[in-house]
Amino acid sequence: MRKYSKALWFYAITFLIIFISYAFISSLSSTRNNNIAVEENYEYSDLIVAMESGLVTRIEIYRDANISDMGKAKAVFENNKVTSFIRIPSIKSFMEVVNKNSAIYNNNFRVITRSPYTIGTILQSMLSPIVILIIGSLILTKTMGKIGSGNGKIFSFGSVKSKNGDKDKSKIRFKDVAGLKEEKVELSELVDFLSNANKFLKLGARIPKGVLLIGPPGTGKTLLARAIAGEANVSFFSMSGSDFVEMFVGVGASRVRDLFEQAKKNSPCIIFIDEIDAVGRRRGAGLGGGHDEREQTLNQLLVEMDGFTVNQNVIVVAATNRPDILDPALLRPGRFDRQVVVGVPDVSEREDILKVHAKGKVFEDNIDFRNVACSTAGFTGADLENLLNEAAILAARSNLSKISMEEIRKAFVKVGIGTEKKSRVISKKERKITAYHEAGHAILFETLSELDKVHIISVIPTGIAGGYTMPLPTEDRSYITKKRMEQEIISLLGGRAAESLVLDDITTGASNDIERATKLARAMVTKYGMSEKLGPIRYTEDGNEIFVGRDIGHSKNYSEELAKEIDSEIKNIIKNAYKMAKEIISEHIEVLHKAANLLIKQEKITGDEFRVIFNS
Repeated sequence: MRKYSKALWFYAITFLIIFISYAFISSLSSTRNNNIAVEENYEYSDLIVAMESGLVTRIEIYRDANISDMGKAKAVFENNKVTSFIRIPSIKSFMEVVNKNSAIYNNNFRVITRSPYTIGTILQSMLSPIVILIIGSLILTKTMGKIGSGNGKIFSFGSVKSKNGDKDKSKIRFKDVAGLKEEKVELSELVDFLSNANKFLKLGARIPKGVLLIGPPGTGKTLLARAIAGEANVSFFSMSGSDFVEMFVGVGASRVRDLFEQAKKNSPCIIFIDEIDAVGRRRGAGLGGGHDEREQTLNQLLVEMDGFTVNQNVIVVAATNRPDILDPALLRPGRFDRQVVVGVPDVSEREDILKVHAKGKVFEDNIDFRNVACSTAGFTGADLENLLNEAAILAARSNLSKISMEEIRKAFVKVGIGTEKKSRVISKKERKITAYHEAGHAILFETLSELDKVHIISVIPTGIAGGYTMPLPTEDRSYITKKRMEQEIISLLGGRAAESLVLDDITTGASNDIERATKLARAMVTKYGMSEKLGPIRYTEDGNEIFVGRDIGHSKNYSEELAKEIDSEIKNIIKNAYKMAKEIISEHIEVLHKAANLLIKQEKITGDEFRVIFNS
């Protein structure tokens, strides 16, 4: 609000200054004498009569322009009265009347011709266009400052404003990046290229033009790029792919040229383009495949990286989590020479990352980061940082002086599932349904050999779910077996199976479970080739959807008869899994009742408490 009030004050003061100036100039242009009375309602004929009667002592004539014969006149009488301006259709004719009439032209009569341009009239005539230019420039400056590169200068939206430059060299080093050991070893060669390029040039080696960092969001791609610049002690220019794209044609290409020009002036340096898929998407994708602004920007980027120009000691580092949609010309050697996969950290790397993010936070002495790392399989570096931050927030909310394992457990649930809504009013019937539903999931997690064991069971509404059963991962997995996928489908249908066995009815609470089970079964058949009937054949084409892939539409690569067999196979997988879930829960029906009753009483039980019931 303060920002808008400053702008309003600026425009108000500007308008006031212009208004006062206009009033002052208008007063200068007026030749009216306040000491002389004005005779009103005089016309051209009245003026001639008054002149012939000898009443007029002076006539002041004002031409409309130097080359104009039209004008206006003002008469001064003997009694010091003066007329208002009287329109004269022809000054030449008027002067002939004056000169030929001796009654008018006498010694006491004078004719004064005034210049059509006085200081006041000149300024007054110039003021209007000046005011328009000033106001238009102010509006255009503000508009272009918002539309353009953000530096607030008119017509400067074609230039680029990177987040860092030669004065802001990165202070991050490889030692500040936890984990990613192999990735750092591979990228350390770039440091040698930048700091000691002659060693490679003597042997005829070509310095890499670009390195593409590929990996899920939050795995540390941007941090790695900054660490490269920090280790080599070179300038670091950072931009997002969307910063190049504008509504004006040619602006993106202009920004690419400007960025590389700045980089060459500050070489050796690193250009980092985050989310390069925003500008490097495959050309010709989508409806029509037109040559739009984004493609012009991409073409300029391709030329700058490996065209007719030479970018000595300028390395482009880009990051994306969608390498499948990038243009092939961008990925060929000579542009992005290397592709470094930055994956999800393993358990030892997660422990190192947790220790890095633990700096600056106060923990209790019994905190075991190894245990936390083991329980956070699949977490990225950003997820782990968020986990510890949420734990610190929970500890501060409880007025604790240190962060304990309990806060980390609560943060784990909050990050993984959502915030618990303990204040929501739940009826006894719905709480009973939820208790049996979650107890059914828990029994299957505990009995199926390939699944992780139960960590927490809760009937407290969390997020959009009425309750949850959270397993605790015990190890990292690089791949999933068919047996595990089948057991995951069985566990997903455990809630529906428990409702059907105990309540003699089913609810909508299993809708999300059924959706996930169906999706997993379809992937087994069409993507992973795990159907014995259909064989190890892939029946899906990923990455060719409209606006992403090469084609306008997406068509099936199999017949309608085969589609029926695929649907039938998916149906059999789901039906067999549901049957197996009901059989297992029926064998442990007493555990189901005891666990459900304890959930109704306590709302939440731990995995150890559930295993006591299960083994009793």
